[in-house]
Amino acid sequence: MDTMRERFASVTSRLLDEDPRLAVVLADIGVDGFAAAARRHPDRVVNVGIREQLLIGVGGGLALTGLRPIVHTFASFLVERPFEQVKLDFGHQGVGGVLVSAGASYDWPSGGFTHMAPGDVALLDTLDDWTVHVPGHPDEAEALLRHAAAGDDRVYVRLSVQTNGAPRAVDGARFLRLREGRGGVVVAVGPLLDNVLAATEGTDVTVLYATTVRPFDGEALRAATGAADTSDVVIVEPYLAGTSTRSANDALADRPHRVLGLGVGRRELRRYGQLDEHLAAHGLDPRGLRERIAGFLTAPARA
Repeated sequence: MDTMRERFASVTSRLLDEDPRLAVVLADIGVDGFAAAARRHPDRVVNVGIREQLLIGVGGGLALTGLRPIVHTFASFLVERPFEQVKLDFGHQGVGGVLVSAGASYDWPSGGFTHMAPGDVALLDTLDDWTVHVPGHPDEAEALLRHAAAGDDRVYVRLSVQTNGAPRAVDGARFLRLREGRGGVVVAVGPLLDNVLAATEGTDVTVLYATTVRPFDGEALRAATGAADTSDVVIVEPYLAGTSTRSANDALADRPHRVLGLGVGRRELRRYGQLDEHLAAHGLDPRGLRERIAGFLTAPARA
């Protein structure tokens, strides 16, 4: 099976052939995947070199001319390093585009902390009107990329080397209800779905699957908690823990509820290790998730 990033390059190269409105902007990262597309469309595949602020600036400039830019590099270089340009060149200018990241929170541990971006979605949450997609499988990444490319809005697509075993039919908007239960609701985001399903196997909980986290599907969460005996919610995200707890609290503001946000911790892990070791260290492996989810959902609410 190809990776999400490989699928991104192949799908986007085909989209360049189909839609003259699209352009791709790169900062050296991912150039090889677009070599053939660059030969066919030299005016719409732009490599700015290792200049991430310029990467975003060029994307915003292309958007001002009426093109639909698709901008790509590692998440830490796409959102964190050029954040001012994201804020101004897209948001302040009122133009749309598609930011597509690689690397996620710790996909390449040996790259060190410079190549890790667990805070990317939380950072984008400080800006208005960004749609955020977090696919959990290459097929989902393709569907969400096509959805994003066809629009006019501002979209962030967060790719990862972590994948679930099977794709789901995602629509770029709604959460999917994969399991029904009465003892609480667990929202699994993107590539952490399989771990959540393993962690909750045999338990009486509802599992929602989220691949579009902004806008947050509060309606689906309300419906799921309304069908349960409790409005306790656990959100399991592959980035900074607690990123979506405010959204869940807002959705349930008119009813008693508790929300636990699980995800990547704030403490920096200073040993490279392997990806599965980072998952375990943050408690995002099936064993760690099972202990924390069960402990929260079975604990009595405080008066």
